[in-house]
Parts: sequence; C-alpha cells; structure tokens
Amino acid sequence: MTAIAPVPHLQLSGDPYQLGQQHGAARAARLRAFLDDGLARLNHLLDTPVSLDSLEPILMAFRSEIEAGVPALAEEIRGLADGAGITQDEALLLQVRREILGYRSTRRRPEGDCTTYARVAAGDHTTLAQTVDLNGDLDDQTGFLSIRRDGSPRDVLMLSFGGLLGYLGMNSDGLAVGINLVLGGRWRPGIPPYLAVRHVLDSAGSVDEALGVLEGLRFASSRSLMLCDERGAAYVEFMDGRMRVVRDSTLVHTNHFLHPEFVPFDELNVFAKNGSLRRLDACAVRLKALPDDASAADHLGLLTTPPIFVPDNGDIRRERTVAVVAMRPALGEVRLLGSRPCGEPQVFTTRSANRAAGG
Repeated sequence: MTAIAPVPHLQLSGDPYQLGQQHGAARAARLRAFLDDGLARLNHLLDTPVSLDSLEPILMAFRSEIEAGVPALAEEIRGLADGAGITQDEALLLQVRREILGYRSTRRRPEGDCTTYARVAAGDHTTLAQTVDLNGDLDDQTGFLSIRRDGSPRDVLMLSFGGLLGYLGMNSDGLAVGINLVLGGRWRPGIPPYLAVRHVLDSAGSVDEALGVLEGLRFASSRSLMLCDERGAAYVEFMDGRMRVVRDSTLVHTNHFLHPEFVPFDELNVFAKNGSLRRLDACAVRLKALPDDASAADHLGLLTTPPIFVPDNGDIRRERTVAVVAMRPALGEVRLLGSRPCGEPQVFTTRSANRAAGG
C-alpha cells in the first residue's frame, strides 16, 4: 500500500504582509502549477472557460470589498502574491475561486458536500467536527497553517486549500469554526466566506464575540458557519445580507438551509437536497449514539463511513471528501485525516497549548 503523505504544515509569524509572504514562498511551486492547470482548475469545472483578463472586473470589485472589510487580509493577499511570485490578481483569484464557480458547478447532480456538527460536553470533550467535500481534486493543494500575527492576542490553526488564507479552523482562545455551502440569494462581490472564517478566528475569542464580528461583514455568497467554544455552539446561516442564528448544545448541518426564514429560498437541486438530508439524518443518529466522553478518534470515525464520507470516483467535477477534521477547543487541538481515512490523523495544537503542556 502506498504511504499517505502528510499534509504540509506551515508555521507563519509576523505582520499580515509577512504572513502572506511566508505562505506564498512555502507553496510557490504548488500554487504556480495550480494556476497553470486550467486557471486553478476552474476551466475543468465550468462549462464556459474563463481567463484572468475576463475576470478582471469582478476581481477589482472583490479587491475593493476585501480592502474595506478586512484590510489586514488584503495585505496578507499582497504578501502571498509576492512570496509565491504570482500576480496580485492571481493571489486574489485563489481567495474568491468558489465565488467565481458560483452556482454553475452545483446545478448538476453532486453526491457529496460538507457535513458539520458541534457538541458541547463536560470536561475537555466539546468537539466541532466535519468532513470537507470539494471538487477539483484538491488533495495536492491541501495545507495546514499555524499562524501567529504580530500584536494579536491569539494564535490560529487553519486548514487551507490552494493558497486560501482561510477555510476552517480554531484559535488559542478555544473558538472553533466550521463551514458548509448552502445555495440561495444573490452572489456578489463582498467578503468571501473563507476569508470571513479567518477574520473571525483572528478577531474573536468566543461564540458570542464571533457573532458580533460576523454582523459587521458583507458576505459575498450564501454559507452556513458552525461556531463552537467550551461553553456553547451555534450555527449561522447567511443569505442576501441577512444572518440567522440557531444555538444549542448539539447542532448538525449539511448543505440545505435549516432556518425557517431561509428554507423557502433554498436553491439546492433535488438530488443534492436528498443527499444532504441523508447525511444530516445519518450524522444526527450516529452522534446521538456516541457517548459524551467519546474520543477524537470516535468523532473522526463517525465521519469516515458512507453516506457521510464520499470517496473519489475519478470525476474532477464531483464533490468528494478530501479531509476530515475533529477540533477540541479545550485542548487547543485539531486532528486531520485526508481523503484516505485509514491511518493515523495528523495532530496540530495551538502554540499556547504547547506552552501549557511544557512543549
């Protein structure tokens, strides 16, 4: 059996520009190859090919929104470009790639997408866990970032794909954030949700603080974020500039809207909706059967069998599971499995957790 290569782990520190520069330099060859492969594989996924020139007006609009809404991340994107030796437009494209895909790659019959849950439990057993289901064969573009920004009171652990500054992760204050695609409303230039996750982890130390940060952002596209700390959990659905929050000690989300105000506007196709419902039900049943003191390995196991885990069938356009993550806020720990769920997970901890443990 071929050995499973570990996900590259980048330890970044400095001001926002330096963070991006270090990230870009470490992944330069991979990012250049990714951009040269059908423009970050967009042209393998879209029915009508696009070019960097054709995307220039939309990229300019996104740049303005990002500079206004999350200026530190705009500076980090600039550093990413310089470190990787790519253009500013190419570095920005990597951040808004999902918004460029829009609805166009999701109106067919997909078979998977992310399944996410949070459960608050006594001791150090509170957990946020999820599958990451993406198209585009992104295994080679997976990276894990440990981030210490100058002047910040917290460190951030972040899963990343293809140069993204944000995707999902946890910070040293014990706030964990997961993400699900939901489809509805109008997609437009704004703050890409992946960057919003990173901004929240940079800026907030609790679920309550995160909700306050999110209220001030203009989202580019519909999403659901799962938030969890040692004291509570919530999911937040976004559509057309509106934000709706549901709190509970146990929450599960897949890829259809759950808040009653948004359900009538769900645009997920019927086949994908049926799959999303199946995964939601399967996850809820399995989670109910899992004891409160279940290990992180138990949580990863919950997510690594069908219908929740979606294996590769060779179709680059099909969403499939490329990662499975279990985050433990009280321990400052993230456990990560790749697209082959056998073997031992990689374990990442916040630097403050390392110091507390004497590491």
